[in-house]
Amino acid sequence: MNPVDPVDEEAARLYRAKVWGGADRTLWRTQADGTVGTRLRELADWAESSGHGDRPLDTYGDGLVEELERRVAEELGLPAAVFFPTGTMAQQVALRCWAGRTGSPVVALHPLAHPEVHEGGAFAAVSGLRTVHPTDAPRLPTAEEVRDHPEPFGTLMLELPLRDAGFVLPSWEELTAVVEAARERDAVVHFDGARLWECPTHFGRTLAEIAELADSVYVSFYKSLGGHSGAVLAGPEDVMAEARVWRHRYGGQVFQQYPAALSALRGLDEQLPRLPSYVAHARVVADAVREALAEAGTGWFRIHPGTPHTHQFQVWLPYDADELTAASLAQTEATGTVLFRRWFTPGAGGPPGVAVTELTVAGPGLEWTAEDVRAAVREFLSRLG
Repeated sequence: MNPVDPVDEEAARLYRAKVWGGADRTLWRTQADGTVGTRLRELADWAESSGHGDRPLDTYGDGLVEELERRVAEELGLPAAVFFPTGTMAQQVALRCWAGRTGSPVVALHPLAHPEVHEGGAFAAVSGLRTVHPTDAPRLPTAEEVRDHPEPFGTLMLELPLRDAGFVLPSWEELTAVVEAARERDAVVHFDGARLWECPTHFGRTLAEIAELADSVYVSFYKSLGGHSGAVLAGPEDVMAEARVWRHRYGGQVFQQYPAALSALRGLDEQLPRLPSYVAHARVVADAVREALAEAGTGWFRIHPGTPHTHQFQVWLPYDADELTAASLAQTEATGTVLFRRWFTPGAGGPPGVAVTELTVAGPGLEWTAEDVRAAVREFLSRLG
């Protein structure tokens, strides 16, 4: 098999972005949709309307960046917070700080967690950390698995929700039991909360009540809140003071970050209050997709989780991923509607002969009725051979 030409793949990526980004109707807009001019004008308009337009520019983390740090610390109910340009950096710094305090460089986490799958082995290569896995089941570990793991570890890292397993969450009782099991082992607990913002609906708890369980929490701004980039690490004041030192050492002491900080503040004002409605409507969308697939007689399919835990979930179909992606593009080109976007062949452990995609329900998706979703699924399936 000949390798894919990277030039062709980049051209295909740009074409997909153009088609889906220019659609008239969609369940959600990604951060790759739109143009530079459009995004900058939207941010400038919000800065003026919110009273930020006359604020001075930040320099090495002051001003607007400090305002964002205070705001996130308040939302999470934690003593202090530090802004980072990326979540990868934020979490490496957090776990490095905890390793120094616990005396253990070993981090227990899921093998599908972001650092294990998407960061090129950075924990070991850059920070000298080592990972162990309490479970490889497609869910967060149980209290028994944490308590009975045979190897010592200094930090338990929990990704909430666990994205690559289907944006799945434990129950509140399971989560508190897992945290208690880690405490019994004298381990600290760190939450990878890149998508923590949409977890309160599932847990029936506030953000602060969730964050209170952990020793430190990382949150992202571009995944759920529509920010341009950036992340915050929150936790005890002494740990955050050390995190600022490591942020500089890791190259994260950026001269100016006001576009990222402004877009994050905008997301906290505009998107955070709406997330519960997105989660609720994702359940309507998931049910409608399931009904349409069953009525169409597609054979085996899967909506995972059956009832979404957040505003994102997976759809599995027994087709080639490229064929399904082509059908998604064709549907948008012909109708101006985006239902599904890119499909993928699942990694190790996935059943053969199937493909998976992720559906997100955000502001634009609230306009879709269940019948709108069913009709879009039927139109999509009509494009498959």
